[in-house]
Amino acid sequence: MRRFLNILIICILSAAQGIACTSVIVSGKATESGRPLMLKHRDTDDQNNRVEYFEGEKYCFLGLVNSDAPAGEVWTGTNTAGFSIMNTASYNFRDDTLDIPMDREGEMMYKALSVCATVSDFEQLLEDYPKPMGVEANFGIIDAHGGAAYFEVNNFRWVKYDVNEISCGYRVVTNFCQAGRREDYKGYERYLIASEVMRGEFTPDADHRFFFNRLSRNTQELDGQRIPRKITSASIVIEGVREGEDVNDIVMWTILGNPLTHIAYPLQVRPGTRLKMQKEQLINKKDNSKELNSKELSGKELNGKELNSKELNGKELNLKKEQRIYNRFMKKKLRRKEK
Repeated sequence: MRRFLNILIICILSAAQGIACTSVIVSGKATESGRPLMLKHRDTDDQNNRVEYFEGEKYCFLGLVNSDAPAGEVWTGTNTAGFSIMNTASYNFRDDTLDIPMDREGEMMYKALSVCATVSDFEQLLEDYPKPMGVEANFGIIDAHGGAAYFEVNNFRWVKYDVNEISCGYRVVTNFCQAGRREDYKGYERYLIASEVMRGEFTPDADHRFFFNRLSRNTQELDGQRIPRKITSASIVIEGVREGEDVNDIVMWTILGNPLTHIAYPLQVRPGTRLKMQKEQLINKKDNSKELNSKELSGKELNGKELNSKELNGKELNLKKEQRIYNRFMKKKLRRKEK
């Protein structure tokens, strides 16, 4: 009996740990560059994540996927139309008791990246999507036409929040829907930590480094909870473009593994190509405590090299390397514009 109770307690704690994900969208109206920003800090029991390139119905796209999952699911991504999407799970918005398969958010995002170019396109997708949808989540979206919004979605309905209309210019979302039951809020401590950082430290010149360093690497605790956790599998910041800018300039800054021990690389998807391969195209084939292998998306090893993860005391060294990668990327970007 005692053994049964111990197993039950472990299962409950494991399930509680799995209730996680932290996100932020910043409107282009609130940034110095005029470009929107989107953070997805992913917590999941599936630690084996990678980034893949897909050729969809209308658009090609990059997507964060579970390495062992079947095709057709994406958990954050951006496409060649300049449309980017992410999600966080919710646990307080479902208002039915149907016995149906749930947690199908990855399928919906795969479909959205394949056919959507704007926030309005996604809203139409929700309208046309077969009901019940098999989801209970927050979906965050930015596009290349100034759009920036969150959608709280369940099996039959949704509520839209236009980030452009929020006075502070951004919105923080974790694992509850504001339109849902308050007694079932999850991730509220992480919501408070992220909101405090944004309120006190966000400035219009902030870029992906701010979100990684002040949120994904923030070890502040509140009631025993913090943003980076043992089950953190990735963190992504997507830097969009202003309306009229080249969508090829969108960057999906990607950390595979725990941000406390791994560094960010810039990924870009370009129309009509299979994606120009660089060291930045990574697949995380091992867990966070071991190594992060640098490989091409085709699965071929890249020069046989490996990027070793560091313990927390190696964080400073990692950030120096991360800065060098950023500097090289910006130089290449400047050279492209000069041609």
